[in-house]
Amino acid sequence: MTKIAIYPGSFDPVTYGHLDIVKRALKIFDRVIVAVAHNAEKEPLFDVPERVELLRRSLKGLKRVEVDDFEGLIVKYVKRKKTNVVIRGLRMISDFEYEFQMALTNRKLSSSVETIFMMPSESYSYLSSKLIKEAAFLGANLKAFVPPFVEKAVKFALQRSKT
Repeated sequence: MTKIAIYPGSFDPVTYGHLDIVKRALKIFDRVIVAVAHNAEKEPLFDVPERVELLRRSLKGLKRVEVDDFEGLIVKYVKRKKTNVVIRGLRMISDFEYEFQMALTNRKLSSSVETIFMMPSESYSYLSSKLIKEAAFLGANLKAFVPPFVEKAVKFALQRSKT
């Protein structure tokens, strides 16, 4: 039986921390589905198709990885994909409370869905998409945080939003 895990998130934009989690998950699971969430509450820099494309380019060459998007409850998406595992990244202790609440809520909604928390490499433990956008807005070089084409896309999107 193939072990499949879903790694959901906004990925706005994808960072080296996200990619690190995917690579770590591939050591445990036969297949990882990276799923971009449609979230009406957030105002993303990139729309869902753009985030999917940036992820596909970032993960190119990694076998056993699929990039997809979903709307609605993650537990319903997980069932549609015929698996029961959700991966969530934990960077700092500040992430834990929110992630723990979400995991327990998902468990209540579907007792068959398990959440596995994974930590990125310590060199990426401080990264967040929000931080990347703020740094880019202030003109920072992002090469240590995101792939080059993501940096270019972030800077272009920020310029576009200023006009």
